[in-house]
Amino acid sequence: MSLLVVGSVAFDAIETPFGSTDKIIGGAATFISLCASYFTKPINLVAVVGGDFPKDKIKMLESHGVNTEGLQIKEDEKSFFWKGKYNNDMNSRDTLITELNVLENFDPIIPESYQDCEYLMLGNLAPQVQRTVIERLKKRPKLIVMDTMNFWMDVALEELMKTLKLVDVVSINDEEARQLSGEYSLVKAARKIHAMGPKYVIIKKGEHGALLFQMNEEDDKIYYAPALPLEEVFDPTGAGDTFAAGFIGYMAQQGTIDFATMSKAVIKGSAMASFCVEKFGTERLENLSSKEIAQRERKFADLIGTVFV
Repeated sequence: MSLLVVGSVAFDAIETPFGSTDKIIGGAATFISLCASYFTKPINLVAVVGGDFPKDKIKMLESHGVNTEGLQIKEDEKSFFWKGKYNNDMNSRDTLITELNVLENFDPIIPESYQDCEYLMLGNLAPQVQRTVIERLKKRPKLIVMDTMNFWMDVALEELMKTLKLVDVVSINDEEARQLSGEYSLVKAARKIHAMGPKYVIIKKGEHGALLFQMNEEDDKIYYAPALPLEEVFDPTGAGDTFAAGFIGYMAQQGTIDFATMSKAVIKGSAMASFCVEKFGTERLENLSSKEIAQRERKFADLIGTVFV
């Protein structure tokens, strides 16, 4: 099942209690494309980079089955760059540098060959850009999943609300859910966000797992997936994107859209996110084996005490 991924392909520089990096590749669409490629192909990428972006990294994406026809390369400009520092608890971070560069005026062009996409993953971008992608598709995908963050709630709330009306699933963390809804209870928050448009709401709780909600008047459905306890977490950057990628990648692989399949997809996403944090940037995601993924999923099955197929 074809999957369209829209988001940033960028440079990151990261400081954590375990070390630091110079510029390495990052960006929501990079993490999403790499991770989703373990579940479904083709991955059709729409993003923009500058002339400074390494050509060998584009080839690396292509080697994972990522179609880069929709990757714009602005040769005379620089790629998006973010630098951040994680605090000792690894749950909070400070942004040190943000350089939008090519992303500032990103106009997402959808190649004709992408128009038959059945699944759409909108990585964290300006909500107006996310909405433009939906509007430029000639037919609506079977499933649209959207990631967003508190920054857009602060500076583009009206645009965010318009985009939320068009998606099937929104994926945000607990702090963002509370900010968007004005509710402290995550159940109440999910109910309010559901009323904004999405049929399903995923609330990520970092090291405490993730919640999936399908809210309606007659029969609320809630599924909880724990996070796998890890001995070492080197770099949480991209974990949320990797979670979303595992989720939609599995949904595209299965071709069935219902709460039961989504519950399994949450486990898939959690398993993939647990790989992401083990090394800096995309390093851990670039060379995973099917055996490693299966073993990690079995650990989650043991953790929640159920048989997961």
